[in-house]
Amino acid sequence: MIDRKIGIFSFFSGAGFLDLGFEQNGFHTLFVNEFHQPFADIYSGSRNKMNISGPEYGINVKSIENYLASTDLNTLKSNLADARKQHDLIGFIGGPPCPDFSVAGKNKGRSGENGKLSGSYVELINKLNPDFFLFENVKGLYRTKKHRAFFDELKNKLISNNYYLTERLVNSIEYGVAQNRDRIILIGFKRNLLSDLGFVLNGSPIIQNFDWFKHTSYNKDDVFKYNWPGLDPFRPDSITNMPEGIPEELTVQHWFIQNDVSNHNNSEHYFKPRAGLKRFVEIQEGDDLKKSYKRLHRWRYSPTAAYGNNEVHLHPYKARRITVAEALAVQSLPSDFIIPEDISLTNMFKSIGNGVPYLLSSGLAKTILDFLFDNPIKDVKESHAKINSI
Repeated sequence: MIDRKIGIFSFFSGAGFLDLGFEQNGFHTLFVNEFHQPFADIYSGSRNKMNISGPEYGINVKSIENYLASTDLNTLKSNLADARKQHDLIGFIGGPPCPDFSVAGKNKGRSGENGKLSGSYVELINKLNPDFFLFENVKGLYRTKKHRAFFDELKNKLISNNYYLTERLVNSIEYGVAQNRDRIILIGFKRNLLSDLGFVLNGSPIIQNFDWFKHTSYNKDDVFKYNWPGLDPFRPDSITNMPEGIPEELTVQHWFIQNDVSNHNNSEHYFKPRAGLKRFVEIQEGDDLKKSYKRLHRWRYSPTAAYGNNEVHLHPYKARRITVAEALAVQSLPSDFIIPEDISLTNMFKSIGNGVPYLLSSGLAKTILDFLFDNPIKDVKESHAKINSI
């Protein structure tokens, strides 16, 4: 825990997985913005069950673009000024909707309705000047040439506003999540914050000594080299032993057991087939390479948790889709995180698939704290790298 009070303003909050990782490490969520009312209902309902107090400035259900207009912008400025009276630092965190940058999604980029929101988030950061921010998105924004150009433009705008930046393409599996999920994380700190904390600023806006690996549990390349099991025949309610030489924490079965998914409040929340069960029994355990109807392997990690449109994830050894409880376990949520039962199944699964895995969020929160307050090297280290080659 930390001895400084750090407040968080959260945008594109969804069910609040990202916020929860920060909250469990001493940050205080003060303001929440979410466009979709059912997700906001999940946010408030899940926290009520966990006895977590609601944000001081409320859960605000509207588009982030509203805050670029005068009335809502002034309200947010007032909230921010008030928060600074009681907190040492204020940070913005958020992951703008990403289908427009996903190769598997709309791929419209900056011109898409969702793509525009990334620009709005950066514009709001530059208008309100939080001490630090976190920006999360899909790897397509980082690796696809036309999207990367937009990403570089956003970073240059932040640099022009005196933010020092660090970025990395992370994989959730590095943080102990049983899921292969790549995401680009961009983190920025205000120049005056770093100066006040005693950092030596050498002129480059690119931070070189941010230890991204301090709170990771695994090396991604090493993980993928393990002798993971391949395909096994689907055997309903079968019991198999874990293969030797693989990390149990990174298996679906480990998380099903740890979260006691069979007795979880969301254990009966799953889509039932309208037709017969043929497709639910003919797919082998571990066959997760298809575009749809992927069957998880109990002794392997899950593919990226994506439960919308036509992507269907099947239980390893039951003739059905996975439940909400099981999906939450794949996202490494604590076992006491419960989605209210009056939420539709579509919104339950969509909110889970959109969320940042809890252990990844927690690891990022710890890394930010250690960089600022437990960093033996107070030199951001000058680098002559161009912004478009970070």
